[in-house]
Order: sequence, then C-alpha cells, then structure tokens
Amino acid sequence: MSKMRVYTLAKELNISSKDLISKLLDLGVHVKNHMSTLEDEEVDMIVELVKETKSDEATKKKETISLEARDDSEDKDDFDKYEAEFNEEDRFKQRKSVKKKKNKKAAMESTAVQQQQNAPVDKIEFAEGMTVREFAELIKKNPSEVVRDLLFMKYMLKINDVLPYEVVQKLADKYGITVEKKEADSGEVLDEEKDDPQSLKPRPPIVTVMGHVDHGKTSLLDAIRNTNVTAREVGGITQHIGASTVELNGKKIVFLDTPGHEAFTSMRSRGAQVTDIAVLVVAADDGVMPQTVEAINHAKAAKVPIIVAINKIDKAEANPDRVKQELTEYGLIPEEWGGDTICIPVSATKKQGINDLLEMILLVAEMQELKANPDKQARGTVIEALLDKGRGPVATVIVQSGTLRVGDAIVVGTAYGKVRALFDDKGRKLKQAGPSTPVEVLGLSEVPEAGDLLVVVEDEKKARELAEARKEKMKETRSAAQKVTLEDLFDQMQQGNIKELNVIVKADVQGSVEALKQAILKLSSDELRVNILHEGVGVITETDVMLASASNAIIIGFNVRPDSKARDLAEREKVDIRLYRIIYDVIDDIEKALKGLLEPEYREVYLGRAEVRQLFKVSGLGTIAGCYVLDGKITRTASVRLVRDGAVVYEGKIISLKRFKDDVREVAAGYECGLMLEKFNDIKESDIIEAFTTEEVQR
Repeated sequence: MSKMRVYTLAKELNISSKDLISKLLDLGVHVKNHMSTLEDEEVDMIVELVKETKSDEATKKKETISLEARDDSEDKDDFDKYEAEFNEEDRFKQRKSVKKKKNKKAAMESTAVQQQQNAPVDKIEFAEGMTVREFAELIKKNPSEVVRDLLFMKYMLKINDVLPYEVVQKLADKYGITVEKKEADSGEVLDEEKDDPQSLKPRPPIVTVMGHVDHGKTSLLDAIRNTNVTAREVGGITQHIGASTVELNGKKIVFLDTPGHEAFTSMRSRGAQVTDIAVLVVAADDGVMPQTVEAINHAKAAKVPIIVAINKIDKAEANPDRVKQELTEYGLIPEEWGGDTICIPVSATKKQGINDLLEMILLVAEMQELKANPDKQARGTVIEALLDKGRGPVATVIVQSGTLRVGDAIVVGTAYGKVRALFDDKGRKLKQAGPSTPVEVLGLSEVPEAGDLLVVVEDEKKARELAEARKEKMKETRSAAQKVTLEDLFDQMQQGNIKELNVIVKADVQGSVEALKQAILKLSSDELRVNILHEGVGVITETDVMLASASNAIIIGFNVRPDSKARDLAEREKVDIRLYRIIYDVIDDIEKALKGLLEPEYREVYLGRAEVRQLFKVSGLGTIAGCYVLDGKITRTASVRLVRDGAVVYEGKIISLKRFKDDVREVAAGYECGLMLEKFNDIKESDIIEAFTTEEVQR
C-alpha cells in the first residue's frame, strides 16, 4: 500500500490539516507539514484516536444540552412568578416617575447647550484644508457673512473653498480672534492597532495567477470563473472589476486578475502585500520560459507560497514531467519527487483539474491560517483605479481587515471622500464588505494609484486633511526613500541598516550570466549576505527595475543596456543600475563597496538615442548610417554605444555627424542625420545608437 499524505488523511477524517498535525505530534509521530507522508500503522493509530475523541465530544455535548434545558425551565418558572406579583398599578407609578425625571434632565441640557452656543469665541485652531464653512462654524458666524467679509478683503472665495492660513489670520484679526496653527498631520494614517486574537476570524485566501505570456493565465481564470461562478448566473459575469470570487464546498477564494507579475510587483514596491498564494501557470507543451522564471523570482522575493498549474495537458505534445524537471532547476521540487511544491495538471480549454487546483489552494490557505478582524474600521488596498465618465473616480479595492460600509469617510493615498456606493465582482450593490472582499468603491475626490492603502477615518474633514498633507509631503517622501546603492552600501552596513545585498543580473549571453552569478555569490560574508534575486539574458526592462525597487536591489548589467522606460523608472524610483563590459570590474566594485573604498570619480550622463534606418557604403570612407533621433539629442563630441537586440556591440566615438550635406554639432529628437563611427563599419538597420558623456563627480 502507498504511503498517505497528511492532508489526504485530514480530508478523509473531516478535520483540518493543522489539527491533524497537532494530534500526530502529541502521539510522537514527527511530521514537518501537510505534505509529509504517513506509514500504515500511523494512519490506523490516528484514525482510532479521532473516533474516540469524536465519541467523547458527542457525549459531552448531550450532557450540556440537557443541563441548559433544565436551567432554562427553572428560569422561566421564576420569571412567571415575579411577573404575577408585579401588578399594573406599580408599573403605572414607575413609568410616571421616570418620565418626569427625563423631562427635567432634557430641559437642563437644552439650557446648557444654548448658553454654550451663544458664548463668544476668542480662540480657534487652524488645520490644513479648512473651508470657509468650517471656519464660520468654528467662530459661530453665518458662512455668507464670512464670504461677504472676504469680498471686502478682495478674496473671491465660495463657502466650500479651502482657506489659506494667511487669509485665516486676516479674518481672525478682523473678528478679534486668536488662531493657533494645528501641527500638520504627517499624512500617514495611524498604524493599525494590534488585534485581540479572540477577534480574528478566518478569511478567504487572495490568489494571483502568474506565468509566461500565452501559457493560458487568462483562459485558466475564465475556466475557474465559469465553472464556479457563472453556472448559476444567466449571461455569465456582468462586470469585470479586476478580481473574482469563486466558491468550492462552501469556502471562498479571491482571484486577482492582474496582468501577471508586473502589477504584483508594482504594488509591492509601494508597500502593499496583498497576495497570499501565487498560482504559476506553465504550459505542458512549452515548459519553463523567461517570464516563468521572472514570475518565480517575484513570488519568492515576496515570500508567497507557489502552486504550479501545468496547463494544456490535453495537447498531444504535452510533457508534464519535462516541466517538473525544469522547475527543479529553480528550487521548485514537485511533491511526488519528495519536494514541497504542489503541481496540478490542468486543461483550461477542457476544464480538467480545475477543482483539484481549487482544493489545493484551500489546503495551502488552511495551513497559512489566514485571519482578520471584521469588527473594526476597514483597511484595504487598491488593485485597480480608473475615471469613469458616468460615475467619476472608481477604485477596485480588496478589503484586508475590518468592514467597509456605504457612508464611511475614507482616505486613499492622496484621494479622499465618502463611500457613495459599493459593488461586488458581479456588479451587485452592497451595503458593506468584510475582509478579503473585492469591491468597486465610488465617491472619491480623484483617481488613486494601484497599491494605495484605503483607510476609514472618523469623518470627511479628517480624510481631506490627511489627503492634503500627503500631497504636500509626497515629493519629500519619495526623495527620502533610501534605496541601496554601491556608493552608500558600506555606510548602511556600518549603521546596521542593511544585512543583505539583493542583486539582479542581466547579461548579453547565458554564459556571462552564470559566470557573474557565481562570482557575485562568492562575495557573501558574515556581515553581509549577497542574494541573486533574478538573472536573465537581454535588455534591462521596466519589470527588472520594479523588482529592484520592491526588493531594494541593485541591477548589474553586463554588455546590455536599460531600455528608455526602464531608465526613466529607475530615475524615479532611485534604483542603482550598474553597467559593465568586464566581469573583473563588477567584482572589484562590489568588493570595494563592501569595504567602504568605492569612490566613483565619473558619472555617465545620457544624451539621447537614434535608430539606424538606412545604410550608405562609400568606398574609401566606410559605412554611413542614416539615422532618426528617437529622444534627447546626438552631439558630435559625444561618446556612443551601438546596441543590437539589447546587447552592446560597439563603444567609441562619432567621427562625422551631418544633416543633409552640412556638418552639424548636434541633432535633436525628431530629426534625421547621417553619422560615421570611429573604426567600426558593421552597422545594421534597426541598430540603436546611444549617445552619452561622462562628468566628474564631486567627492
């Protein structure tokens, strides 16, 4: 008989894997997790124990019910006896007395409130975002009177306009009031209070589906939704909101319909960790591809458990075993080969294996013990946002804790507002949404960004104050975000800010990637561990920069360049990209950084890029490249690189730069030019020529 896994036995016994593991450990049976296997004798022993436990529990429950029934009967007899003795006359006298006391108390409270309202105000507190109406209420004047006084002071402001501090000071002088400026809120919502363990309740898992393009992510999500949601709905899903909720055996699972690891990582780079489980889709006929590797590395960097869905098993050329073999190279060992990675064969088109996949997701979720407190003010994360012509700013939010209700005042990044309406993933109106519920939220002042945190606050005024303060501080916060660079690596190590260096390696060929990877990993020491988060062949992309930003990593490029989007993003996110042509220089720079000796003297300044559109071969001269300047500018004195398919094939100087027949000093974006490179004629159409200069860095 084959050995039985812990989770299989738990399913048969109708108890959770966690409870079964606890019972096994009590019996002295050593198991690591739900994937561990059990011998026949161990299975028999635990089955017997569970039967006995259930029998004892049933007896105790019976006794408890009997005792409660007897107590209820005695209580009822006492109550009937008391009710009979309490005659109608006594009840009438008591009601009359209570009513008299209430009327007296209400009259006293009314007088006190009136006196307080009529009392003159001599001091107010100013807060950022205060409107004319709010100011009028504070000083107990009619808002239209304040608007009139502002007009006399030559300020054209309406009742709901925000008052600048200097205007409030002038008004205060006019009314003889002292103004104290309230300390501006940092714009950061107060840290979430720790929940009492008793208040935590189980919540559904949130799953992101990732994988290589064309491996069937979308069709798998469609198959999951159609099997589990639209079977009981006419016309299928009525609305797509970036997330779907499916149900299996009374348990819910939330799937995020993100475009793969790009959105997954961009949210992480903004501090939002939404996903509980990653489902990696790999085509059985195609195997592990570059984007599959990226998805694996992104999920590992986020420390999210991975379940592999081997898709397209219905195809004749499908080879699931080859896929499993390839996965082992990236540390994902299938469970049937003695590892911990669950691999489920599925066919999205034939709808095979879908329920098996959902069962495994629920099993992994059960082991994670996902819980949240639904009985508090809501907090959640924006996964999508857009401006709808008819409905205004609309944000798709996953509620992570608490319960979001219609009418709640919310702040979301730099947006604020009041929840005007909530819609679920079927387009149905909701009054409230608890943990792990995806909802569309209407009522915001502007469109927030994906990854922004939604927090419920006490009122709309507080929400507006927080949003205004955040806008003021946004630039400062972004510039202050300290990303690791080789220059400051030693200082950060000394201050104890950094214990490990995360590196992303990109090179022109696989051989260079392997050589660099091995050389960099040898630099790990007791003080600092070096991790290779991701390695790959080809141009440095936006995705690489997002991963570096989310994981505070540096990017090493060997004979490759960043594309224009990646360069712009790296500048915004302050990601350090290091470009090299000699492996020794890479190792030398990192070693110097670890010892605090790295003192860069020159910095490269990017000028522009031109694309080769046509070639002219002139005897005695060489090859003239007819180019179109894509961005920036190309200057006669600049250094240049010739980049082909993301790899650098030449680095040198321009010896001639012309527009038509005239020699020129520079050519700007949007114009054509002809140029010749020093000692290099192997130019091809579609090559990119990148111009740069170097400037000395102040020490």
